[in-house]
Amino acid sequence: MGMEGLRTGHVLVCVTGQKTCESLIIEGARIAKEENAPMTVLHVVKPGAALLGSQAEGEALEYLLRIATEYDADMAMIRSDDIVGTIAHQAEKLNADVLLMGRTTGSKGRSISARMAERLPGLKVRMDEA
Repeated sequence: MGMEGLRTGHVLVCVTGQKTCESLIIEGARIAKEENAPMTVLHVVKPGAALLGSQAEGEALEYLLRIATEYDADMAMIRSDDIVGTIAHQAEKLNADVLLMGRTTGSKGRSISARMAERLPGLKVRMDEA
C-alpha cells in the first residue's frame, strides 16, 4: 500500500492542432474535477515542423489554449521525434494517472494509446473520438 493514498493524481490530455480536440479538454476537465486533480494539456510537435503548423493549426492551438485556460489547465508544447516517449515522460513527470487522447495510429500501425498503456501500466489511458 504505502503512500498510494497520498498520491495526487494528474490528468494529461494530448491534443493535435485541431479545434475538435476541445472535446478532449472538456472531458479531461470533467475527469480532473471528479478526481480533484490538476490537468495539463500537451501538444507534441516533430522537430522541423513549424511549431504552430499551418495558419489553421496555429489558430486551432490558440483556441485550445484559451479552452485549457478556461479550465485552469496548463498547456505545454514540446518538440520531439519520439511522441510516445515524450508523452510517457510527461506523464511520469506530472505523476499522471489518467491520459486522455484522440484515436491515433502511430507509424508502425499500433495506436499510440496501446503503446502508452504498455509503457506505463499504472496509467489509465482513455480514448475520445476527437
